[in-house]
Amino acid sequence: MTYETNDETRGRFLAALARRGMLGEDGLTIWGEPAWRHIAAGSEPQTLDDATAAQRNVVVRAHATPALAGEHCAGWVEAVFAGCGLRLYAGDARELYERYCHEGSGACLLVGMIVAVPAAPYTPGAARFGHVGLYIGDDQVMDCANAQVRKLPLDLWLSNYGVQAPPRWGWYGDVALA
Repeated sequence: MTYETNDETRGRFLAALARRGMLGEDGLTIWGEPAWRHIAAGSEPQTLDDATAAQRNVVVRAHATPALAGEHCAGWVEAVFAGCGLRLYAGDARELYERYCHEGSGACLLVGMIVAVPAAPYTPGAARFGHVGLYIGDDQVMDCANAQVRKLPLDLWLSNYGVQAPPRWGWYGDVALA
């Protein structure tokens, strides 16, 4: 499933936050986080064209790895990296966020990095364990949610999942692919 971001999508997202009582009058969420997140000009993340062979392999595996049932976003990420022949670093999204995700600048976001949040208010599992996906380049994130593998625009993913805490990124298992 692929989504696109435009002004209409942004407007629908902000309206949905407002309907759910998650949007403050100051443009922040009720948790004090920005309601809409974007990467500032001059700090754009890496493009797929600039990725190494190892980074591209992660993207290929992400497209080939089937969805997992239930709320198993971290399990899907682990399966992608296992398919690349890399060691597994088990943990839920919150644990991956705390262990490996230390960057928040778009200029530091590289193809094949995990992108995570420690909590999200949408399901009991996401509230407790957070959510994680993979940056695949060209301002796109892939993740597994609701038993579907999705491809989302980076700004939509960051905004949607960053309502409670700042999204961060880093190398899965601290294994740099670039």
